[in-house]
Amino acid sequence: MSTLTIHTIETAPEESKESLKNSVKSFGMLPNLHGVLSGSPALLEVYKTTHQLFSNSSFNAEELTVVWQTINVEHECHYCVPAHTAIAHMMKVDPALTEALRNGEAMPTEKLQVLQDTVLSIVRNRGHISDAELETFYAQGYGQRQVLDIILGVSQKVISNYTNHIANTPVDEPFQKFAWTK
Repeated sequence: MSTLTIHTIETAPEESKESLKNSVKSFGMLPNLHGVLSGSPALLEVYKTTHQLFSNSSFNAEELTVVWQTINVEHECHYCVPAHTAIAHMMKVDPALTEALRNGEAMPTEKLQVLQDTVLSIVRNRGHISDAELETFYAQGYGQRQVLDIILGVSQKVISNYTNHIANTPVDEPFQKFAWTK
């Protein structure tokens, strides 16, 4: 049972309505997550902004997927794992990578494995990471910008994952074929 209102364009606070209209234009539907977030116009705006900024960060499509799905799976987000599975398909990410992330399996390359390990360390240790972990990350060709971009991705996912836990947001019909449970 949802404990937070899933707004429509009509029921949302006035300050959220234009953003929700833009969501419908972008997705061809109003994602339930956006409907929930619209209860706080500021939270909806910051979520959509961080999503856009992280999407345009220093990571390629595979790396974005690794960061997003690693956090989603770690946070056990019933809504975001299927949604980001669909997004990964739209971004032409190899489905084998997406399935490995969903199922907690090893990454296909050492570089992606180190990225996943670094994301997990940052999430599990609330931002504390050892010098040795950072050196391993840097040895794979990543730099300080990518560490900061991971933090940007974590901030986006905390907003959506935590909101979905509290709201028990129903998975949108287009994502239901990618349903997931830990």
